[in-house]
Amino acid sequence: MSNVSRRNLICAASVGVVGPLVIDDAASAAGRAVIAVADVPVGGGVVVTRRGVVVTQPRRGRFRVFSATCTHAGCTVASVVARRINCPCHGSKFAISDGSAVAGPAEAPLPQRSFKIRRGKLYLT
Repeated sequence: MSNVSRRNLICAASVGVVGPLVIDDAASAAGRAVIAVADVPVGGGVVVTRRGVVVTQPRRGRFRVFSATCTHAGCTVASVVARRINCPCHGSKFAISDGSAVAGPAEAPLPQRSFKIRRGKLYLT
């Protein structure tokens, strides 16, 4: 007999009752450290896929956090190079300072996420 986790059992049971149970991992990430600020390069950034965010440091000590989901087609952005957040799907690029689209096809900016820094680590709020 296989081991069934409590989460899988609840998900399976909910399908028959009201449809699939959706667990919002982004919401559950709030309160847990996303990254150490020392790991975010000045003038660059880091895509933290397990939390669905991009953390940037446009200037020393100034951090920004954006959704890692491209506003064009919903792909996950893949890298931060030359002060640009890059989407691999269709070539969209976003500014590390404010998430604005600087090269299409995306036109809308990456949504900003709220955060706090405590003891050298960045947390979503």
